[in-house]
Amino acid sequence: MIPTVHPNFKLNGHSLNNEGVAIVAYSYIKEGEEWEKQVGDFLLSWLDNYDVVTVRTSGSTGVPKEYKLLKEHMINSAIMTGKRFNIDEEKDALCCLPLSYIAGKMMLVRAMTLGWHLDLVAPSTTPLKKAEKRYDFTAMSPLQVSKSLDDIHKTRKVIIGGGAVSKSLIERLDRKHTKAYHTYGMTETCSHIAVRQLYPRYDENYTVLDDIKIEKDEQGKLVVHAPLLSKTSLVTNDLVELVGEKEFKVLGRVDDVINTGSVKVHPAQIEEKLSHRLTGNFFISGKADEDLGQKVVLIVEGDERDVQDAFKKLEKFEKPKEIFFVNSFDRTHTGKVDKRTTLEKLFSDHR
Repeated sequence: MIPTVHPNFKLNGHSLNNEGVAIVAYSYIKEGEEWEKQVGDFLLSWLDNYDVVTVRTSGSTGVPKEYKLLKEHMINSAIMTGKRFNIDEEKDALCCLPLSYIAGKMMLVRAMTLGWHLDLVAPSTTPLKKAEKRYDFTAMSPLQVSKSLDDIHKTRKVIIGGGAVSKSLIERLDRKHTKAYHTYGMTETCSHIAVRQLYPRYDENYTVLDDIKIEKDEQGKLVVHAPLLSKTSLVTNDLVELVGEKEFKVLGRVDDVINTGSVKVHPAQIEEKLSHRLTGNFFISGKADEDLGQKVVLIVEGDERDVQDAFKKLEKFEKPKEIFFVNSFDRTHTGKVDKRTTLEKLFSDHR
């Protein structure tokens, strides 16, 4: 399948058809920087005769995996996003995510499918700093948003994905003159399948996009039925609370649940409570304990400081039994906190 590039598509100010996209791709591969070579590789795979594109997961919570996504499904996802956010042809968009993973790839797919005018910049923590226009739409990681608050008004709408968004970050979006949304999705579904608004209205629950149905399995895990995005239903590792047929709240990952003294606690719920009182980057994890089986531990990025005051709203079994301070968290190529490698390094140092 060779997708047809929308006649109104522009890349960095240049109108490109299929042939023009291929020429740009070869140029990026031959003469570009490493991030541009990733762009070139993806564009050529998008325009080849195969029906699928090979995509890797980030590996932030486990070993990275490869998936083959149908181009047809990726196009469907692009159309669903355009409809959800009312971003039609000839709108200005910014791609500031690496093309090594699905989020960056889908920004290009949306632009080529819907006829956006896309500016492509090197991935960085401050992608809007040098922007000289106001974009209609962009996608960013939580880290990029937190580092771009002085410039976030340069995009009318921003979707934030790839990690949790803290309460403090949401509060700092106040009066920034941009609409911010938090997305829920995964590589297997060609990016997001649900969205919640963070600002100016705050929605606690995610709402699924059109043509997507959800349910829970017997363990309480979210099951996604998205025939336009996947040939099979997808059972996630996320424990959820369903709110009607279209909304859900994420409670945490089933493989993250900490069984401490026969009481099951969810790291995501503890992190949510701590985010009101604890600044900076941190996360909750479980650690083996002879008496409790597992104990709750807090890992904080940065210099040691007193954080006990942040525990006041926690239940007895939610309170961390140990606190570890790490100079800097390991991160994936997309800017996500890599909990797995951070914990491996931390606990190997504390043996």
